[in-house]
Amino acid sequence: MPVPDIDAALRRALSLAAQAIGLTDPNPRVGCVLLAADGRELGAGHTQPAGQAHAEVMALRDAAARGHDVRGAIAIVTLEPCSHHGRTPPCCDALIAAGIAGVVVAVQDPNPQVAGQGIARLRAAGIAVELADASTADVARELNIGFFSRMQRARPFVRLKSAISLDGRTALPDGRSQWITGEAARTDGHAWRRRAGAVLTGIGTVLADDPRLDVRLVPTARQPLRIVLDPQQRMPADARILQPPGETRVIGPGRADLPALLAELGSQGINELHVEAGPTLSGAFLDAGLVDELLVYQAPLLIGEGRPLATLSPLAGLDHARRWRVVEALPVGADLRLRLRPT
Repeated sequence: MPVPDIDAALRRALSLAAQAIGLTDPNPRVGCVLLAADGRELGAGHTQPAGQAHAEVMALRDAAARGHDVRGAIAIVTLEPCSHHGRTPPCCDALIAAGIAGVVVAVQDPNPQVAGQGIARLRAAGIAVELADASTADVARELNIGFFSRMQRARPFVRLKSAISLDGRTALPDGRSQWITGEAARTDGHAWRRRAGAVLTGIGTVLADDPRLDVRLVPTARQPLRIVLDPQQRMPADARILQPPGETRVIGPGRADLPALLAELGSQGINELHVEAGPTLSGAFLDAGLVDELLVYQAPLLIGEGRPLATLSPLAGLDHARRWRVVEALPVGADLRLRLRPT
């Protein structure tokens, strides 16, 4: 009898989980594949919008629709099956009731309400549970890096996006910046916006560029919340960022404490916060050590005098410089996409 290819099934489950980006927030993106003992795929699915079915239930429904009996099957799941009753019943119970014989978990759930309890409940029911290797766990964790951040740090994962020239300028001295990067990079930027629970900017950017900051260049099932920091209440009534689709929240005087704002957003279920702002607000996030990832699109052009990526506090010396490590360098059209994280 053929042996199930667990690695291939894990890759398939991770691909399904990626399809849930822009769909499931504040819940994590999860994929599930059900394999027969001979390796045949019986069912597959990914998590639906909050309050609807999780990946495991979707996979069981898919198997039923295909006319397959899942008793004795193996479930491959990208995140530990939940063991608590939230908006939906525990996925552990669904797998147990279906007669699943084994479960392979890519990474444990960081939610304190689960955090190993799902695996323990499955094992207590006589189901064999295995954990994937570290590299697969890393991929699964990256898919839900914001969910892990919110569960473990009580705040969103903060990604600061910028488009710069070769000489590090984001705009001309008068603020004009359309367009430093090409169409491919702009479309790619919308794909990263789609990941976010919220997109944040400052009133300076609104007044200079009148951006929409919605997701429109890539398909999405959900628009992220748009947040504008406006301490002096200068928001124009006809600003495009206030228009549909999506919701916009304007934060006024006395609400500019960035750590407190992140804590508030975390309590409201925001997993990933996407910051697209001018040099002052970007510098404030960086000076406060609140940026978890820089998403930089560098265009092959020189601007000369212009606005920087961020206005930072002066350093006493180069030994005090903020150090970053490159986690990705990828050509996107004519531009270069860089992702960097603090060392």
